[in-house]
Amino acid sequence: MAIATPTPPEQGQLVCVRSRNWVVNEIVASTLPPGSLSTAMESPEHLLTLSSVEDDGLGEELQVIWELEPGATVIEKVALPEPTGFDAPERLDAFLDAVRWGASSSADVRNIQSPFRSGIDIEDYQLDPVVRAIQMPRVSLLIADDVGLGKTIEAGMVDLELVIRHRARRTLIVCPASLQVQWRDQMRDKFGLDFRIVDATLMKELRRKRGIHVNPWTHFPRLITSIDFLKRERPLRLFKETLPAEGESIYPRRYDVLILDEAHNCAPSGRGNYAIDSMRTDAIRLLAPHFEHKLFLTATPHNGYSESFTGLLELLDNQRFARAMSTDKGYGVRS
Repeated sequence: MAIATPTPPEQGQLVCVRSRNWVVNEIVASTLPPGSLSTAMESPEHLLTLSSVEDDGLGEELQVIWELEPGATVIEKVALPEPTGFDAPERLDAFLDAVRWGASSSADVRNIQSPFRSGIDIEDYQLDPVVRAIQMPRVSLLIADDVGLGKTIEAGMVDLELVIRHRARRTLIVCPASLQVQWRDQMRDKFGLDFRIVDATLMKELRRKRGIHVNPWTHFPRLITSIDFLKRERPLRLFKETLPAEGESIYPRRYDVLILDEAHNCAPSGRGNYAIDSMRTDAIRLLAPHFEHKLFLTATPHNGYSESFTGLLELLDNQRFARAMSTDKGYGVRS
């Protein structure tokens, strides 16, 4: 039960702020005398540092002035209901399943949660990428399923599983412009993950509301953009501003998960002993080293030229692959 109260909560207590649930990490009381907005209050104002406990907001933090925050409520502890009878065995079994799935430890690599926290009907083969991902210290997967087999579902499960395990927070999805809305809707409706589309419209909106020097890549933890927008001079320059300066270490990496849809469009083109980088290739080559985990999705990974294919694998993981090297079938590739 949530009740409104001017009294600040205690550290570690659950609160509801801006229609979302948070846990209180830190409370700092103001040392200034009460101002005009708090003349009716005897106690000083309090600055609260909150951490989200929502599935789609793990790791997010928020700072608010408790006494001035409209609608802020404390989630009071309530006693367990009195036992008045026995539940049906099917209901008890469902309850125990929910407890077991919700209590999964990130130390148990065999227990995955994302399929049970998603609004999807999955096929057995779609579990393979997420099972492989949680066993890898740094996820680098090329998912090369055929068209219509659910590469979006597989990538969404991997991303959600990494979020649940606190291994990822900042995700960037790079896809063709025609698929941006589809990706946003799928990630929201099926996985409960809220993504913002970074395009010219969003940039204009942010500049109008927050100033001409605003950087859209730093405002939201989960973003979607098109490869043709990203490769442009201004968006790419703004992205570079979020990366380490020249000579500065890239560790820890600035971003967590890179999902590249239709990855074959970013592969180097050409034949013979040479593969020529396009502007798309250059953009991904700039981004990829600054992401801890990478997922490349394509139904046509090989265009018949081994130099182009190995160049794509080099973008995925330059520690294991290099251009013109021979590759063993299935090594790092989910086909």
